[in-house]
Amino acid sequence: MSIPEGSTARDGIAASMESARHADQLGYHRLWYAEHHNTPNLAASSTALLISQAATVTEKIRLGSGGVMLPNHAPLMVAEQYGTLANMHGPRIDLGLGRAPGTDQMTAQALARSSGEPQEFAQNIYDMQGWFGADGTAHSASIQSAVSADTHVPIWVLGSTVNGASIAGQLGLPFSLASHFAPDQIDEAIRVYRESFTTEAPTAQIDKPYVMAGINVVVADTDEEADYQFTTLEQMFLDITRGRQRKIQPPIDPAQLAETGARENPMLRIKAVGSPQTARRQLSEFVERTGADELITTTYAYDPAVRDRSLELLADVWF
Repeated sequence: MSIPEGSTARDGIAASMESARHADQLGYHRLWYAEHHNTPNLAASSTALLISQAATVTEKIRLGSGGVMLPNHAPLMVAEQYGTLANMHGPRIDLGLGRAPGTDQMTAQALARSSGEPQEFAQNIYDMQGWFGADGTAHSASIQSAVSADTHVPIWVLGSTVNGASIAGQLGLPFSLASHFAPDQIDEAIRVYRESFTTEAPTAQIDKPYVMAGINVVVADTDEEADYQFTTLEQMFLDITRGRQRKIQPPIDPAQLAETGARENPMLRIKAVGSPQTARRQLSEFVERTGADELITTTYAYDPAVRDRSLELLADVWF
C-alpha cells in the first residue's frame, strides 16, 4: 500500500487493489494489510476498509490484517468490523493482532483505545473470540455483538520478539513473525513459540504450532535488476534511521546507495532478492532455517508494475 513519489494515496490504493486482483489470479493463498499511521509513504491506516475493497475485486485469496494494532482500537469495535467483513465476504477473512502501535509515541497516544500489556491483550483476544463465537457474547461481560456472532474469524498473534512469541504460544494461536524487519530474535522466538504452545488455553484455536514468517522479496528477470529495485526499500529504511519522511523513492544505483551504509542495514537481512532461481534458493534456505509453515512476503517497489512482475515470477518458481 505504498505511495510513490509523485503519486497520491488514491493512486497507491488503486495500484494495491490491482495487485490484489493479480495475486488472486496467480493463486496466492493470503494477502494481509498492515496498519501504519503518520507515514507519508504508506496508505495503510484503515485495514478493515482496505480488506473490504480487496475482497470485492478478488475471488479466492484470503484477506486479513497484518495486523490490527490492538492498542489503537476498542476490541469490541474490531470484532464488529471483522465480523461485518466475514458476513459481507464469507470465510476468507483473517484477523492478525499486534501489541505495537504501528507509529510514533505521540500518534500512539492520539490513537490509544486499549492496552498492549500482555494480560490485557490476552483478555481482549478471549473476549473477541466470544464475540466471534456462536452467540456473539464476550467471555468477561454480557456484551453481545450480533454482527460478529458465529463468524469464527481466525485470530493470529503478530510479533517480532520472544515476548510476542510466548504470548502466541500460551494462547494456542498461530504466530506471524515480523522477521522481514526484525531479524535479531528469529530463531529464539520460533523456539519459544513452539515450546510454549498449548492447546489447553481457553483461547486455543489450533491443535499444533503454526508459524508464518515474513521475508522481503523482489524477483526480477536478473539478479542485477532485482538488486537495483531493492534499493527502493533500502532508501525507505535509510529515511527511517535519519528521521526523514518521504514518499517511496525510485530505485538508484546500488553503488551510490552503498556509500551511505544503507546496504548493510541489519533490519533487512531477511530477504530473497534476485532472479527466480536466486530467489527460490534464498526462500528455501529461509524455510530450512526456520521450519516455517508459511511465508508472507513483502515487496516494495516504486513502480507497481515491478511489484506485479515480482509476484508473477515468484508464483512461477515457488508454487
